[in-house]
Amino acid sequence: MSPNYVGIDVGADTFVCSIFSATDVVPQTSGEFANTPEGFIALEKWLNDRQSPDDSIVCLEATGVYGEMLCYWLAAKGYRLAVEPPLKVKRAFKVKGHKNDRIDSRQIAEYAYRYQDQLNFWQPRSELVEQMAVLLATREQFVQQRTASINARKALKRKVVQTQLANQLYDDNIEHLSENIAAIEDEIKTLIAKNPDFRQLVAWLDSIPAVGLLLAANTLVLTNGFAHREHIQYRKMAAHIGICPYEHSSGTSVHGRTTALNQGPARMRKLLHLAARSLRTHHSEFRAYFERKRAEGKDPQLILNNIANKLLKIMCAIIRTQKPYIKGYVSINPIFVKNA
Repeated sequence: MSPNYVGIDVGADTFVCSIFSATDVVPQTSGEFANTPEGFIALEKWLNDRQSPDDSIVCLEATGVYGEMLCYWLAAKGYRLAVEPPLKVKRAFKVKGHKNDRIDSRQIAEYAYRYQDQLNFWQPRSELVEQMAVLLATREQFVQQRTASINARKALKRKVVQTQLANQLYDDNIEHLSENIAAIEDEIKTLIAKNPDFRQLVAWLDSIPAVGLLLAANTLVLTNGFAHREHIQYRKMAAHIGICPYEHSSGTSVHGRTTALNQGPARMRKLLHLAARSLRTHHSEFRAYFERKRAEGKDPQLILNNIANKLLKIMCAIIRTQKPYIKGYVSINPIFVKNA
């Protein structure tokens, strides 16, 4: 018996649910439920009248905090839950006709049916990882605010007529934001130190050149603490982060540049790019690689992206093998060792 596919369109205050199966001509669609624990109980009753959790796959769009409580509730009730990027769902349908919450929920349910083999099933993150994710997001916001204040302060310094109050307020704000950023970094270190597994994972990652606390912590959040480290595949991670290079050519007429999509977790992509720049400057092997590729006429940004991919590959290998970075290490095919 094929499962039923449940699509839920979540808003800030309410959500709408639709059920789709291979035998349905028209999906069954509910009314609006309140996005509260009471609304979740009403949803459960509505679903139980039509199916059981074992026969259901529930699909939501990633809407941040709006759908977070519902995701935890559905997972606790035993539903198989997929959380998909909104853009991916949108591109699965042609733009036509009306648009409302009921139609959106039907499309999400149909999307789950059509792409059932590609769904990303959701699992709740550990409390520690969730706390680190919030701290890292908060730090990023404070860094952006501090950068904006620094730039505004520089502009004020160039004015002929100086306003002492404005200058002082900017100076105080920059200092306050810097203190908050430092406090967040200290708290992240404290959280990592409290967990022996995370402490060891960060120590392994920190042994790699150009990998520091922020890159290691963001990697832990991205992979949910490397919950399935034995299945780590850097190619999938690179594609998810948006640094995987893709060829663009066809026949004899199309010869586009090989580029990365630059879609996915922007903070991880930025940190990997900054680490690649550091390796290009301070690491002799990567500096030689960069200069060699530049001599071949390669684009500098493409080379830096390649270095970011190489760094991510090293990070995944370190976690998979559970060994620290060894400078100058060269991997050897086991067949050569056996023949020797």
